[in-house]
Amino acid sequence: MIDRRTALAGVVAMFGTALYAPIARAAGIAATPGAAAGIPVISEGPPSAAVFTAPQRALMTALSERVLPTTDTPGAIAAGVPAYIEKLLADWAAPVDRVPILAGLDAIEARSLKEYRVPAAKATAAQHDALLTLAMNDQIPSGGVFFEAFRQLVITGYYTSEIGMTQEREYLPVPGEYNGAFPYSQVNKVYSA
Repeated sequence: MIDRRTALAGVVAMFGTALYAPIARAAGIAATPGAAAGIPVISEGPPSAAVFTAPQRALMTALSERVLPTTDTPGAIAAGVPAYIEKLLADWAAPVDRVPILAGLDAIEARSLKEYRVPAAKATAAQHDALLTLAMNDQIPSGGVFFEAFRQLVITGYYTSEIGMTQEREYLPVPGEYNGAFPYSQVNKVYSA
């Protein structure tokens, strides 16, 4: 079975040069020259420090499920994405790396209270989608920067999780034989290696 660190190295190609710095550090890529030498090895388990307040954590959890919702396969929450995000931000992110995520969550909270008169974590799925769209289109303070970093965290957390690698994608360490005439209609899932 592929491990998360190996999978992270594969995620780097997906985001290219716009890779969010903590993800690059976790994948073993120095964000700045000479930075790789100072990267500590992180233990398994809970984050070394709390990054989010309880309302921010609830909102981050709800929004991560909106980015990758449960469909015929489990969504972000089932894959442990919220815990992954907090661990990554606590143990791999510099304090400055956390700013866009925390500022974006606070801006979404303020917009939800203003428009819907409800805390963002308790907003409906449609309201979450509308708030994320505002962030994506940079129509809230820090929105564009928040959305891109948050989207990368969710996608990376999901596709490096066991659920992402084995249920969303099909893990075959050595895929089957070559068949140049394989009908595309019979392709079920994208393979991960």
